[in-house]
Amino acid sequence: MKLHDLRPAEGSHKAKTRVGRGIAAGKGKTAGRGTKGQKARTGHGALPAWFEGGQTPIHVRLPKLRGFKNRARIEFEIVNVGRLSDLAETGILDAPEIEGKAPVKGAKPAPVTITPDILAVVGLVRTLNKPVKVLGHGDVTRPLFVVADAFTKSAIAKIEAAGGTAQVLEFPTADEWVSDEAPGAAVEEVPVKAQKTQKTQKPPKPATPAETLPPTSSADEAGPEA
Repeated sequence: MKLHDLRPAEGSHKAKTRVGRGIAAGKGKTAGRGTKGQKARTGHGALPAWFEGGQTPIHVRLPKLRGFKNRARIEFEIVNVGRLSDLAETGILDAPEIEGKAPVKGAKPAPVTITPDILAVVGLVRTLNKPVKVLGHGDVTRPLFVVADAFTKSAIAKIEAAGGTAQVLEFPTADEWVSDEAPGAAVEEVPVKAQKTQKTQKPPKPATPAETLPPTSSADEAGPEA
């Protein structure tokens, strides 16, 4: 048998602890409520669990702004097709005529090319640091070849209805660059061998005077006595 196996006997009854019956009982004087304070007074049990003693509660301190800020939001420089058509009607974007070549009667006019750089030069967009988006407000009266980062459906419909083209700028990703270099072929990774550093050879020591002298014979060593 262990402590957690102990159970009171069947039919037993433990009397409720009576507080405020003197210090000898262990629950006298403050009756287990501590010394003073709001929770030591009568009626403190009616306080809700989120009550913070009178200070501004957490549900009031927190800001309650409507909506949220989209971190993936893209800010565009916008221009309407009506402004593009008015710009083309001025004639400043028309290609210069070739000398000695008469224009063909009844031929359709060539589309006028409009790019973000041109829009920045003429002042229709303020900066090129943001992508350019073409909206569909206004009418297109002549064919245009418009290059931009994004188009609305109505803008594409009006440009194509006038015989023009809406070209979306697309930048290839790293995977597309690899596929363009070797279409259908897997790129093999070549392991790079670690290059060993070659040790520099030390310069030879200078020869001593004894080493530079010619070798002597045994007869010379014996001297005139022999």
